[in-house]
Amino acid sequence: MYHFDNRIVITLDAGGTNLVFGAMKGCEFIVDPVTIPSRADNLDLCLQSMVNGFKTIIDLLDEKPVAISFAFPGPADYPNGIVGGFLPNFPSFRDGVALGPFLEEKFGLPVFINNDGDLFAFGEAMAGALPEINKRVSDLGYKKHYKNILGYTFGTGLGIGEVIDGKLNLGNNACIETFCLPSKNNHDVMVEDYAAIRAITREYNRLAGSSDAAITPKDICEIADGVKDGNREAALESFRLFGEAAGDAMATAVTLTDSLIVIGGGLTGAAKYIMPSLLKQLRSDIHTINGEQLQRVQMKVFDLDNEQEFEMFAKGEARELKVYGSDKTVTYDPMKRTGVCISKLGASKAISIGAYTYALSQLDATTAG
Repeated sequence: MYHFDNRIVITLDAGGTNLVFGAMKGCEFIVDPVTIPSRADNLDLCLQSMVNGFKTIIDLLDEKPVAISFAFPGPADYPNGIVGGFLPNFPSFRDGVALGPFLEEKFGLPVFINNDGDLFAFGEAMAGALPEINKRVSDLGYKKHYKNILGYTFGTGLGIGEVIDGKLNLGNNACIETFCLPSKNNHDVMVEDYAAIRAITREYNRLAGSSDAAITPKDICEIADGVKDGNREAALESFRLFGEAAGDAMATAVTLTDSLIVIGGGLTGAAKYIMPSLLKQLRSDIHTINGEQLQRVQMKVFDLDNEQEFEMFAKGEARELKVYGSDKTVTYDPMKRTGVCISKLGASKAISIGAYTYALSQLDATTAG
């Protein structure tokens, strides 16, 4: 939608250690990134770092940007640009900071701040998985069109974003989450404790009978691959448990939203070990109190990265249905279906594209109004 747009939006990848600034046009970065230490424990220094970073990028441009747009950790009142609460990576923001209004005052530009999960989903909806899936379905000669998608990020937390009919759903409080759902195997504990980086390392050490605090999911994936010494069975089981927990949370989310699912984040490098149990949960059964069996998710779930499954997903069960009392027919497809895929953009680029396209969509909506 915005691939050929000539407007420029300034972006920021905000981390507790570094702030990485960029500028996008047509869904692509147009200048080399500028990295500045965050100084996140000192509010004055952190805000000055932001001002310096944005100013440096603007000075590199030949034309004025139309907006600043970026992801920032929450809790936050994102629509009003206010960040505050318990932010482990930005402790100086805990008492509440009107970050958006501050930057608007400094640069005279509209400023849009969102959650990274929301921007990941929006980037995938605008220029990633959603248009790609619809194009592939169309290229195979089928007409069904998809417009809803959930974006999940697997990393230090279990992030989620939701796009419905092409619009980012922020809810009433910018607080759509599934990290706090009860975990499948321990209903007193939130699912994120079983579906984040810490879960992989914790479960590997538990299963392997070790206490290696330095081991990483990358190490554990290499152990599972058989290219690094370690307990391979424990490595495989740690990823299986992760997929089971994440898939259980996704089953609830997709049931409530009737969406496709795209997954991003560093842990997708181990997708071949995570996806089987994740898909098994999405395809699992549930029972009535009388023992009747039904599908947990009321749609047939396809692995969209599997060519054979994608063809079945695209085809569905369409057939011609005669209109009673006439010679006319209509096409009827009784198969309700959804699908899961791994991001081809990668989480970082999808978030940046999400920030870019969100800003432009908001500006366009204001102009149209």
